[in-house]
Amino acid sequence: MPDTSPSSCDARFFFDQAECAIVSSVLDVVRASNAEQHAALVASLGRLTKLAELIRDSPSMAAGWHARGQRRKFSGESLIELLCRVPDYDLDLNIPTKAVIGQTYLIAKINLLKALGYALESQGQDSVTFELMARLQAELGQSIYSKLAEELFVSIVTDPDTPADVKAGAARFLFRIWEERLLIEVDDFAPVLESVWQARTKVLPVLGTMLGTHEVFDLFRQARDKRFLDYFSEDDVNEEQLLAFEEFLFGLSHEQIQKVRAHLESSDAACVSVEEARELLGPTLGSWGPPADGPQAFYTSYKKRRVKAHYRALTGAPGPKKTAEEYVMMAFLQRGAVP
Repeated sequence: MPDTSPSSCDARFFFDQAECAIVSSVLDVVRASNAEQHAALVASLGRLTKLAELIRDSPSMAAGWHARGQRRKFSGESLIELLCRVPDYDLDLNIPTKAVIGQTYLIAKINLLKALGYALESQGQDSVTFELMARLQAELGQSIYSKLAEELFVSIVTDPDTPADVKAGAARFLFRIWEERLLIEVDDFAPVLESVWQARTKVLPVLGTMLGTHEVFDLFRQARDKRFLDYFSEDDVNEEQLLAFEEFLFGLSHEQIQKVRAHLESSDAACVSVEEARELLGPTLGSWGPPADGPQAFYTSYKKRRVKAHYRALTGAPGPKKTAEEYVMMAFLQRGAVP
């Protein structure tokens, strides 16, 4: 069978050096023990390659296009103007094909990395597989965070209440993500987000007094880039934003946090344990994954926070109307952050 690992095929045009190295290494390990599993992984890599080729061969999003039967100049700026006008429920039919394929590609890439991880788990636990797994999980996390960051900018650009200059800034980030899909990841366009997300997956909330002292200290210790955390210590951060930060910190919704605090007050207790909170809140606390659950568990947490914030914004219910990440990135965009 010909060697189709990334080190000897065309995967280098869409995998960076670290990704090529880890995918090649895992395929070599699997090939030595399970030929059938190796063939399935190679087939998945082949399908991902075809998606990457579609993106590579797609025209630039700054090229001309046809709209309503008329030929018009479709530059990066006109796409940005379009994104700033389109509501979230109508976005999919207004973005370029290259962007749609790119979103599919990223999910396929995440699934391939997860499949490689499952295959590696079946090899047993020795020092070699442990080291490979750690490297593979790092690459998987980066891809999941890239998807999460893209969704965050989409949320900002489609929010009708977002100021025009902030929407335009978010749209420019999206333009770069979509145009350079195969060349960039979250650390290239939003390192502050990657840093705090990586740190958050390593922090297991203990609740305690519900002041968040332990959790904040742990986040500062883990985060390479402190700008996200520093933002919430600024004087002009309002209460709603601080409530969003509490959700981010504890991994609970605003409503759940209020329920736990009400329990502390009514029971005259000084602190609450995770076990007590689980008993109080029921199975919903099961969505709290330990740090080992990593980036995918955090992605789920973000989506839940985003849905609840959107509901509050629509209904006027008390609590944060955006996620902590949205508040921070909107402030950075207001200050002139560029991709």
